[in-house]
Amino acid sequence: MNMIKDRINKIGIPRAISYYNNYPFYFGFFKKLGVDIVLSDKTTSDIINKGSHYVVSDTCLPVKVFVGHVINLLEKGCDTIFVPSIQSTGYKINNCSKVRGLPEIIRNVIDKPFKMIEPTLDKTENIGLRDFCFDTASQLNINDISLVEDAMKEGWRVYDNFIMMAKSGLSYEKALHNAINDKFEIKQIELVKPLSVVIMAHGYNLFDERISLYLIKKLEKMNVKVYTSLNVSVEDARNSINALGEVQYWANELDLTGTAAYYLLNKKVDGIIAMSAFGCGPDSLMAEEIAFHAKKDGMPMLHLNIDEHTGEAGFVTRLEAFIDMLSRKKRKLGGKRNIVKPVEYKSKETEKEAIFTK
Repeated sequence: MNMIKDRINKIGIPRAISYYNNYPFYFGFFKKLGVDIVLSDKTTSDIINKGSHYVVSDTCLPVKVFVGHVINLLEKGCDTIFVPSIQSTGYKINNCSKVRGLPEIIRNVIDKPFKMIEPTLDKTENIGLRDFCFDTASQLNINDISLVEDAMKEGWRVYDNFIMMAKSGLSYEKALHNAINDKFEIKQIELVKPLSVVIMAHGYNLFDERISLYLIKKLEKMNVKVYTSLNVSVEDARNSINALGEVQYWANELDLTGTAAYYLLNKKVDGIIAMSAFGCGPDSLMAEEIAFHAKKDGMPMLHLNIDEHTGEAGFVTRLEAFIDMLSRKKRKLGGKRNIVKPVEYKSKETEKEAIFTK
């Protein structure tokens, strides 16, 4: 009897959670393996509502959105879906329990037949990225060691190009589009704007435009220069956390605490905007941590809580009031501008170690 299983040639990836920081790697990896990717649609109110229907009401917004994207893929007829379990990204540097347990959540709330590809990354237990990738391939019935190693290299190539373009100043959308279409460009001119802010937020909250209510675009229309975690190297984010006298515990602290701390310590922006999902314990702790240091240093900070019921009118009112306050403060100080030089990017092991961190 032939016991060799047929390889799986198509996989669905929910456009949520780890997608927003790691998709360039996923894209290169699966493409080299010869596996076609089916993406769920961009987040809509309908996707959020469908996800909310399957979970209890106090589930955080990002998980509701993830569930909605799994449902969207099933509605597209995709019966193999990628649901990784990213437990820890360093020794005792953990994700929140809901991100750690995504496969179990999906398994228990969606009672429909489909195959879930659920590799684990847990550096606390010495389950690293290589194990993660080989486990993924194995679950797809792909066991060619040299092919998987080549796929990892291709994943890094696409990911590194994405990071280089994002750090040069290209928007998240443009850098991602170029990276997965094998195009490369560096933003040559950096215009100086009257005001600048840094946004501390998870990639899955900030770069999902429906969830963030187009926060970056709204700020750009107000003539505000925006900096995000993509503008800060992993090394700088870690060093900045240490410089504040804090310790990294949560996997996403480089996106939040590390990013905000870098701009706070270097006085490179006029204000900080923290955006987090309502009821998220780790987010609230990190936002309070930065708020303490920002107050001590006289740096204005706005904390925006979001959920599926967040109204755009109130959101915009708070944002406009904050930017108006920054403008008045700057005029009072003589209109000095903050100018941040483009960050030179070199591929380092520290960047690669953190791929499932940011």
